[in-house]
Amino acid sequence: MNPSLSLSAQALKKPQINRARLLRSALPGLSLALLLVAIFIIQPRAISYMGMNLMLNLAVPIALATIAQMLIITVNDLDLSLGSFISFVACVAATLLNEHPLLGCLVLLTCIAVYALIGALIHTRNLPSIVVTLGMSFIWMGGAVLLLPAPGGSAPHWLQSLVRIKTPWLPFAIIVCIVLALLVHAFLMRSPLGVVLRGAGGNPLAVAKAGWSLLRIKVSLYALAGSFGVLAGLFLVGLTTSADATIALRYTLLSIAGVILGGGEFVGGRVSPIGAVLGALTLVLAGSLLSFMRISPDWQIGAQGAILILVLALRAAVNRLEKRTL
Repeated sequence: MNPSLSLSAQALKKPQINRARLLRSALPGLSLALLLVAIFIIQPRAISYMGMNLMLNLAVPIALATIAQMLIITVNDLDLSLGSFISFVACVAATLLNEHPLLGCLVLLTCIAVYALIGALIHTRNLPSIVVTLGMSFIWMGGAVLLLPAPGGSAPHWLQSLVRIKTPWLPFAIIVCIVLALLVHAFLMRSPLGVVLRGAGGNPLAVAKAGWSLLRIKVSLYALAGSFGVLAGLFLVGLTTSADATIALRYTLLSIAGVILGGGEFVGGRVSPIGAVLGALTLVLAGSLLSFMRISPDWQIGAQGAILILVLALRAAVNRLEKRTL
């Protein structure tokens, strides 16, 4: 084969590959933009400071939960206990943290330590994360029921004030989500340590040969995920002012959907912090859009699932386009 023809063919393929990759990375933002346009068409008044503040009221805890799930997915694991864990944290915040602050802080720190131990157990015993975290979900749920057998409790006043800060120009929730996405992106995608953490999911053998401890990496990521789960529970109870044992159960599926909508994959350490936060915002706004369309809450979960399937189908089409150009 003529070398010059081969080189020219490769040169022609490069722009096509770049376009496919750009489209794939832009999908989370495009999905969010399309939702905003649809909301504006149906309810123009919603695209205002007050409207966005109301629609994104619970965006921050969902975004924090999505980041927590993303950290677990980074090492090819999946956390099915996240919703129960956040519910437990919310119950702790509405009871112990309010009545006995020092004891409440100790319990929350213990929760993060337990998450780290779960990561160590999964790695050392080579256990399926789905099975272990599914079992932990019942433990967290039981603890939440013991603390709050019925809905109630009260979030500390300082916590309520903290999560309800009034900011100019943009709602507080949007500012927190932007800062969260940028900070996690800088750490996980740009720092040398973040490259190693993602490498543990993409090529663990190479990371181990380079002298890094896979056990420490998994323990660190699980501890970070637990920390973000605690923040999600605190933020949630600060917004709702009270708690119950089932307050965040749906966050397990929402967090997984947010990671996938944001361009993450279950294997290979392929995640995107900015995409994950955009995915979380997309899910929150999808619920608002469905409410504006007067779709019954009973059908909204199914409709959100349909949106997820549609985005996944688009991403699969983009992936096929990228493979054809290789």
